[in-house]
Amino acid sequence: MKIQNVKGGYDFLPREQIIRNYINNTLKETFAEYGYLPIETPILCYYDILAGKYDENNDILKEIYKLKDQGNRSLGLRYDLTVPFAKFIALNKNELKLPFKRYEINKVFRDGPVKVGRDREFTQCDVDVVGLTGQLIEAELLSLYIKAFTKLNININIKYNSRNLMRGLIKSCNIKEELISKVITIIDKIDKLSKEEFITELTNLNISLNQANQILDIFNYSLEDLNKIYKNNEIEEITIGLQELNQLEEYLSKLNITSYCTFQPSLARGQDYYTGNVFEVYESTGKLNCAIGGGGRYDQMITDFINDGNTYPAVGISFGLTSIFELLKDNQTLTNTSPIDIYIIPMNTEIESLKLANNLRDLNYKVDFDMTSKKMKKSLDYCNKENIPYVIILGEDEIKNNSFKLKDMNNKTEYLIKFTELNKIKEIIKK
Repeated sequence: MKIQNVKGGYDFLPREQIIRNYINNTLKETFAEYGYLPIETPILCYYDILAGKYDENNDILKEIYKLKDQGNRSLGLRYDLTVPFAKFIALNKNELKLPFKRYEINKVFRDGPVKVGRDREFTQCDVDVVGLTGQLIEAELLSLYIKAFTKLNININIKYNSRNLMRGLIKSCNIKEELISKVITIIDKIDKLSKEEFITELTNLNISLNQANQILDIFNYSLEDLNKIYKNNEIEEITIGLQELNQLEEYLSKLNITSYCTFQPSLARGQDYYTGNVFEVYESTGKLNCAIGGGGRYDQMITDFINDGNTYPAVGISFGLTSIFELLKDNQTLTNTSPIDIYIIPMNTEIESLKLANNLRDLNYKVDFDMTSKKMKKSLDYCNKENIPYVIILGEDEIKNNSFKLKDMNNKTEYLIKFTELNKIKEIIKK
């Protein structure tokens, strides 16, 4: 048996996991500031629920891990946290008060190509609201993006667009209704294709060369141009899409965050369940080519799940934690910070050291001590290597004198502490 990880799945060493925990904790703190509540949903889902919103050629269906249970039921591993959230609302609607704001940080799985920032098993982080229409909540979510990434010290650019506008613009080129979804998928890749490749993909759908060139031109217009050109158009989706985008832009301007945001007419997001504005977040200096976040409005999904005659408008965003980790994994401030506050080196005082460690833990300090009877020099070398800030050497004399010295490894200073006055450590080590 060859011992190895499945491609696209990884072990994380303690120092790496500390960074991942830092990211998660920073995001959770931000979500709490905005009034979002935590939930958890199952990894296993019925396959028809996962696949229900897609045509058979959609790329996401190729990436779902499929399996059967002992009852021969078709199951799948969730590929994102949005579909499970829709199911969550459908199953718990009688227990919830709308609007409901939630976040979830959990594992998802995609059987797709592996590259930097794209794994097969990865942790996703979603923030969603159900029960609100309009662009005010969308503006709040974009401001949440900016607040969170600012805390993480990552410079970002948020691209945004309207799926309604996209559908309307495609219709204005006289494209058949049954081709619109496929055309949107191609337009979403416009930045990754040459002009020739883009035209070829469209004409392969039996779209004329004239129509393909028209689509290429339209999806390079600015929002200002689109407002002028389609001011008096008769296509409802264009009117709705421009209204959505113009209202969002007005809110972004009043929040003074327009410098972080860019209108991108070709942005569709891959998922067909999006019904309104969509968003993607990129690291602004180009350290990663892939998006580090994305989301949008999906008003029909939960409505269709519940199907009780009511509407359940929803909008959400996600954070690409794998990509964020790639950006922060070499951050010296994070990698050089020890998770241990105090390290105790026993000198034939093992049980006394354990007792002292527990007393310090009761004061909310993170404490470890040597149980291997290493020589003092090796223990101190370990503390220096791991950047542990404080050390206590506990020998028989310290026990006899009812006091010990707390060594500050960074400033090379020592503090005499009595066992009966452990609280004085709080004056030295601020928590």
